[in-house]
Amino acid sequence: MAAKTEEAALGYEQARDELIEVVRRLEAGGTTLEESLALWERGEELAKVCRRWLEGARARLDAALAESAPPEGASADSE
Repeated sequence: MAAKTEEAALGYEQARDELIEVVRRLEAGGTTLEESLALWERGEELAKVCRRWLEGARARLDAALAESAPPEGASADSE
């Protein structure tokens, strides 16, 4: 349960930066199989956090664009 709370507390930039570090460590090699699996699992968790932040941002942008769009059927050129 603590992991879910920790994930919820991570901001996008923090999760992204940690994910970059996880990928760097995996690409560098030199870790045991167990360490590599733990890093992979952490990377998956961080990727989900980033995806949720990006999906939320997309929803906010879509909502803002919908509010500023002219009503359906109305032409922007009709004055």
